Amino acid sequence: MMTELRALNRAMFWRILRRLLSANRGRLFVMLLALGAGAAVTAALLNLQVDAKRRLTTEFRAFGANVIVAPRDTGTETSSRDTLDESILRQIPDEWYRRGIDVVPFLYVIADARKAGSNRHVSVVVAGKDGSTATLGGSGSAGPEARWIITCAVGSRVAAKLDLSPVPITSGLPLVQFNLRNQLILQIQGRQQPCTFASISSTGGPEDDQIVVSVEAAQLLAALQGRISLIELTVPGAPQEITNYISALQQRLPDTDVRPIRQFTEGEAKIYNRISGLLTATVGIVLLLTALCVMAAMTNVAIERKMDVGLMKAIGGATRRVVRLFLAEAALLGLAGGLIGAALGILLSIGLGKAVFGVAARPRLIVYPLTVGLTTLVAILSAFPLRRLASIRPASVFRGEA
Repeated sequence: MMTELRALNRAMFWRILRRLLSANRGRLFVMLLALGAGAAVTAALLNLQVDAKRRLTTEFRAFGANVIVAPRDTGTETSSRDTLDESILRQIPDEWYRRGIDVVPFLYVIADARKAGSNRHVSVVVAGKDGSTATLGGSGSAGPEARWIITCAVGSRVAAKLDLSPVPITSGLPLVQFNLRNQLILQIQGRQQPCTFASISSTGGPEDDQIVVSVEAAQLLAALQGRISLIELTVPGAPQEITNYISALQQRLPDTDVRPIRQFTEGEAKIYNRISGLLTATVGIVLLLTALCVMAAMTNVAIERKMDVGLMKAIGGATRRVVRLFLAEAALLGLAGGLIGAALGILLSIGLGKAVFGVAARPRLIVYPLTVGLTTLVAILSAFPLRRLASIRPASVFRGEA
């Protein structure tokens, strides 16, 4: 008997709800339009906010390394005081949060540089960088007369001091066939190393005063085999993830100085926090305006439905069930507006991302359910005026007093 009564009540509930939704389609369409518009703007801004985090991370990583591993200053005077052992490279994790990390060792030394065949030399910083190449000169075979000619990149200010101009290099030729304008001689305390430069770089930074060679060449030139000056790491991820990586690396390498390049990490965090705060505030304002529009429409609905509520109460309808009926109506409107508006908003964010960042924003799946949930919640909260219907007395309605 109780089961049949529950089934009857449930069927009656949905039947009345369908009648309510179809009673005043014009006003319900206005509320649905307001909720859909609010959901569209909310979804667009939230998707831009999530995508901006990835976009800023990608753009800042393009500037280069954001973490440095350097020797710790112990205050002792030793020959390797300013260098690290290369074995540290094997202790650095090459992955974090399932994302790869670029690890580049450097060795910086001071050397004299001069053009081949010239006695004029200048003191320059030679940067040994992992990944630089070397070209085999000589007769083309690794015989007793073969020599390794280091291929290097010369900074623009160094090139100006030495009056250098690049000439294309062809590998496999004898050493004497290389144009002298392409050759430099690097020297430290009697140790010499020929250097054939392939390019002149101009960055506007300290690299313009450097000559970049391979780490192995710099180690041989400075007699520091197996030593490096520092390690630059490009760690992907959000600022907090990078901070966590630095903390983990400091525990793993307690005898080194692990620190972030703050102009990148702090700059990224500040820019993202400003963008995120602005978008969050805008989302809040949009949801508030949506709630006010829906609340105004709900107030008119409450006035129109006083007779319906009085009749339902007169035939035995409980106040709790009457309120639940109207809240269900508001929730359905919010769900429908959220589903439609969120889809349109994500499509809108793709165009906005292209206008703001120059690249279309990538749709984020988390944005869709979040927007639908927020819109449904706004619709339910906006149904507050319908609570006035719970206090209506049937007799007052029928006498025309309410």
